[in-house]
Amino acid sequence: MSAWKLGIIGGSGLYDIDELETPQWRRVDSPWGEASDELLSGTLGGTPVVFLPRHGRGHRLAPAEVNAQANIDVLKRAGCTDILSISAVGSLREDMPPGSFALVRQYVDRTVARPPSFFGEGVVAHVSMADPVCDRLSGLTLEAARAAGLAVADDATYLAMEGPQFSTRAESHMFRSWGCDVIGMTAMPEARLAREAELPYANIGMVTDYDCWREETAAVDVASVLSVMKSNAEAARRLIVDLVARLPKDRPPSPIDTCLDFAIVSDPSHWNQRQRAKLAAICPRKFA
Repeated sequence: MSAWKLGIIGGSGLYDIDELETPQWRRVDSPWGEASDELLSGTLGGTPVVFLPRHGRGHRLAPAEVNAQANIDVLKRAGCTDILSISAVGSLREDMPPGSFALVRQYVDRTVARPPSFFGEGVVAHVSMADPVCDRLSGLTLEAARAAGLAVADDATYLAMEGPQFSTRAESHMFRSWGCDVIGMTAMPEARLAREAELPYANIGMVTDYDCWREETAAVDVASVLSVMKSNAEAARRLIVDLVARLPKDRPPSPIDTCLDFAIVSDPSHWNQRQRAKLAAICPRKFA
């Protein structure tokens, strides 16, 4: 058993957590570049929490400018044991209206311009992404969302698009035909990188709009998204407080904690030493 230290990545509209006790912003450097912002550390009911605004305070970063490698690395360096990702998403389903939430269980990754892995350059690893989120943390998040009074759908499939433009109608209809439920621009490769860092990861989407497949409503635009975003962010804060209160006193181990034990294929005698140093925080058991 061990203690929890929950990392939270806030999506569009969620740039801080007012409920944190003894909050303190601090910079953490990463060999993978600049993280989106400083980390906001504090406690909720005695449980350590570390918050990172994905787009930076003031929403300075476009989706493709978010350095997911650095973000995951600094959360790992801060001692986080698990990550809750909160993302703004568009809905591809009639029964997921704006203002509701969706617990993501699967992804279709259509991003093309972002580093998808920590590995390469002399250290090769292949982690399993068959089940890309942590079932334990996702279940607790679902319970917390319902307890907080949120309308939340379970078992959603997230279509990750490159952006920053919204999708065309043809794309939106195609994504629906693929069985996708929500669409966003930031949860990939974030979820992949969390798995490589051996961090159990859960993702809940804040639905801000219907994507443009729905003919009877206007096409998505920023004004309509912003009008929903504020209320979604307040609801997300309630969810976070309830989730932390539901965490078991002792954190049971997860298979994800040691997933690199079966993923690294490069012979250690041939590891690139520069790459090994960059990976030291990602998996100190292997690379420190």
